Order: sequence, then structure tokens, then C-alpha cells
Amino acid sequence: FPVKVEMLSRFRSLSEQKDIVDKVNNGTVDICIGTHRLVQKDVRFKDLGLIIIDEEQRFGVAHKERLKRMRSQADVLTLTATPIPRTLHMSLAGVRDMSTIETAPEERLPIKTYVSEFSDDLIREAILRELDREGQVYFLHNRVYNIEYMAEYVGMLVPDARVGIAHGQMSEDQLQKSMMEFTHGRLDVLVCTTIIESGLDIPNANTLIINRADNFGLAQLYQLRGRIGRSSRRGYSYLLIPRARSLTEAADRRLRAMLAATELGSGFRIAMKDL
Repeated sequence: FPVKVEMLSRFRSLSEQKDIVDKVNNGTVDICIGTHRLVQKDVRFKDLGLIIIDEEQRFGVAHKERLKRMRSQADVLTLTATPIPRTLHMSLAGVRDMSTIETAPEERLPIKTYVSEFSDDLIREAILRELDREGQVYFLHNRVYNIEYMAEYVGMLVPDARVGIAHGQMSEDQLQKSMMEFTHGRLDVLVCTTIIESGLDIPNANTLIINRADNFGLAQLYQLRGRIGRSSRRGYSYLLIPRARSLTEAADRRLRAMLAATELGSGFRIAMKDL
């Protein structure tokens, strides 16, 4: 096809970024696929006609307004499993058109979700069960300052597992290396932060363990759970809460909602609860 496509993100070198931005600004790039890097001030599309925002919940209002200011007449299509309250309200009020996809991909199975107190035995059993079927595991620990300790802890619980780390404060090269090793099956368990929340599609990873699940929002928990069960295999999600500590009423409601929203395509209902 006579179309020039480029990709812009922090994983490109500075010289590559400058070259792509120049091409975008002078109109020689027809389609530019990118991260938040696309909303930086040096990016000025020559003739912007269509904006497609995937994983819309990851972009703030300021980001989206910046995109629209680039070309006031641009058409905007936003995609998300869990619409943010502002977008959902605009759709319900008739300001925006909304379409919903209610049919899951063929052979997909609902994800089994469990809420439990933090338990070494449960973590070990969940990881070993996944490894027995030659799958992979996400262990989400959203604290960078001691994530290496947690990775060592998981490695101690399951000595046979190959454990890696991924978080947003790693250098581009380190992060890319960890993610590629996990993607290609050279790691069994990825101890990570919410950096995995959007955009990952690894069909062989079908167990998710979230430490301190009581600290996460409802839509965020749903998005994280969406990283698993992306094949014909059953996914298992374990939401861990602290021992001997009472949950806040809001956290209790969020976890109960996650247990109730087990069928495929529950994101819209989750978003309505948030609204």
C-alpha cells in the first residue's frame, strides 16, 4: 500500500525520534503509531484528519485536548474496555456516539478470580499449577523500592521458576530485554508493576497474582485481569490482601465487584459502577 507508517516512543533513539517528528511535521508520514510521546509539544501534524486513542483510560484530559488542538476538525475514535467516567457520561448524554463489542473472541473462557489473604502456600501452588501446564505468571507488586526483594521472595518460594522483573523506572534497554525474555518464554514469572496494564498480549501467560489488590481501583483491576486468558486456556486471577487487616468499605466493594464480574466483556458494567 502507498502509505508511510512510523512508530514513535521512548524506545526509539533520540536521533530516530527527531527524524520521525520531522517527517510527521512535514507530512511525509501518513500514519504515526505512538505512545504519550505523540502529545509532546514538538509534534505538530501537518494535516491531521483522524485520531485513534487506544486504551483511552491511560490518557488524561489534557493529553486528549492537546491532540484535538492539533486539528480542530479531526475525527476522534477512542477505544477502551473500561471507559473513564467523563467519556461514559458524554456518551450517555448523547455528546458522543458509542458502540459496544459484546461478543468475545472464539474459544475464550471466563477468568477464574479469587480473593485471598497473602499466603506463601497459595502463591507457590498457583505458580506451580501454571508451570505444570507450561504457562507463565504475572506477579504484580506495585512498589518499585522493594520489587527486587519480592522477586527474590518468589524465587525462594518456587526455586525452579525463572523469575524476571519489569517496571517503569528501568532503562529502556533493561525493560525491553525483560519483556522480550518473558514474551519468548525464557522467563516463567514476571514480577512487575502496573506497567503491564495495557497493550500486552501474551497468550501463554494465564495466571495473575496481584499483591495488595485492595490498593487498586476497580477499572484498573479489570484492566490488569485482562492481561491473562487471552487464548483458549483458562486464566486464573488471585487478588491478595493483607493478613489480619480489615479492608475499607470501598476496597471491599471493589473486590466484591471483581468477583461478580466474571463473564467475558464485563468492562462496561465495571465502568458503570465507577460512574
